[in-house]
Amino acid sequence: MTTARTSDLWWKNAVIYCLDVETFLDWDGDGIGDLRGLTERVDYLAGIGVSCLWLMPFQPSPNRDDGYDITDFYGVDPRLGSPGDFVSLIRTAKDRGMRVIIDLVVNHTSDQHPWFREARSSPDNRFRDFYVWRDRPTRTKKASIVFPDAEDSIWAWDDKAEQYFLHAFYSHQPDLNIGNQRVRDEIAKIAGYWLALGVDGFRVDAVPFLIDTSQIGDVDLDPHEILRQLRSFISRRQGDGVLLGEVNLPPEQLIDFFGGTEADEVNLLFNFNLMQAIWLSLARQDAAPIAEALEKTIAVSEDCQYANFLRNHDELTLDKLTDKERQEVFDAFGPDEDMQLFGRGLRRRLPSMLDGDPQRIRLAYSLLFSLPGTPVLFYGEEIGMGENLAIDGRLSVRTPMQWTDEQNGGFSKARPSRLRRPVVDGRFGPLAVNVAQQRRDPESLLSWMERLIRRRRETPELGWGSWKGLRTNVSSVLAHRCDWEGRAVVAVHNLGDQPCGVRVKLGDVPEGATLDDLLDERGALREIQDGSLELKMDGYGFRWFRLTTPDQHTPP
Repeated sequence: MTTARTSDLWWKNAVIYCLDVETFLDWDGDGIGDLRGLTERVDYLAGIGVSCLWLMPFQPSPNRDDGYDITDFYGVDPRLGSPGDFVSLIRTAKDRGMRVIIDLVVNHTSDQHPWFREARSSPDNRFRDFYVWRDRPTRTKKASIVFPDAEDSIWAWDDKAEQYFLHAFYSHQPDLNIGNQRVRDEIAKIAGYWLALGVDGFRVDAVPFLIDTSQIGDVDLDPHEILRQLRSFISRRQGDGVLLGEVNLPPEQLIDFFGGTEADEVNLLFNFNLMQAIWLSLARQDAAPIAEALEKTIAVSEDCQYANFLRNHDELTLDKLTDKERQEVFDAFGPDEDMQLFGRGLRRRLPSMLDGDPQRIRLAYSLLFSLPGTPVLFYGEEIGMGENLAIDGRLSVRTPMQWTDEQNGGFSKARPSRLRRPVVDGRFGPLAVNVAQQRRDPESLLSWMERLIRRRRETPELGWGSWKGLRTNVSSVLAHRCDWEGRAVVAVHNLGDQPCGVRVKLGDVPEGATLDDLLDERGALREIQDGSLELKMDGYGFRWFRLTTPDQHTPP
């Protein structure tokens, strides 16, 4: 078991930034972002305070699923650069004090992968049992189909193999047979290869699907042993290597993916349940759903942590809400059918969902960064990029990064028709929203986000501390505190659009303690009366305070 005594848990107080290389910056002018372009922008990312880059797939791929259909787990897509370019990126990031994690997409391959091509050729081929085959498919439950717009079964017929193969996702992405020890050994080799090139860990794609052995047949294997073996391997190769798991399951099931009390599986898990509660609270202007989701979030070992986010690179899934709750969020933030996806989520970015309201946008990110756990941003969130609904499906939010107000938003000098994906237009397009303009404006969202990220990294109580909800007398106000090593931080957020006066019960307060305002540049101090804090909050207002005693030193 890796413990805090033997491993650097750097991700506890990290700020993670997810990006797609092919939509970040095109350096060679072919219309596709590349590794050299990203390397040129590492200083920008370090400058806003990002401490960890998460790279979406950049390996060779037919790109039928935006790179998640991989044909070579050990390669770099030549459109994006070379392995040498990748190593240069890693070196540059390390030089700026940044970590890098990459997607580990090993629950399936592309149907163009050499393994699958060989597996199809003969029942006796050495790669045949790298995949799951059936003469007759099992019945598919409708709820188990991930992409109901494209598939109606998890089995597909292959004419050459003359059998059905298993695919949890698209039919051009055959599932690997995780019950096969050779496959598990290959996954370890893949992880070891990228660790040797300098990555600091992996975001593991679709973890429940990766370890699902229900369709394989007779397998004498505890599915969670797969994760334990992978975690053990990574810890041996790199003691502070991290596994960030994508697991969208109810709270009571998440603890198993951390490894329970042993904490020997993934280090970090995305908190999908909390994310969905945040959107319900924003829609209702009521703090109760967030407070309830936090209470249901099961405490984990100090060797583990939840990762918090407001949206990711996929659809903004609302599948854990009831039908009525989901409709409330749809009505508030995506009323048009074209804004919705699969009947369970939204394909919009946060600024457009909040109608560009700068105060409400800041409230949302203040909430994200103050919640217990590790905050994760999706590229472009720091400047308030919107989506392009003219692009099909989930790809509407994966548009080129907007650097300037020039053609293609400064992403590429190629003709617009050659771009991998068109830029956003309208009020959230590059003419109105871009990095260059906002860097010159001290009141811009980017300037504010830089200050927020800096303050978050100066506030380790939020990443390391224990969480507790605080009582208030206003239903729209969420208040919580995080305690760590004798210090405490209190965060108060008004999810309502109306100003209010609120009384916050602080809990245990040392004698003579005051509250130092962390987001007020003047560092105003507030006195505590009878263990409570009286505040006047603006509509969509937010405040962070550090509970300080006279003998404690606080960051400037």
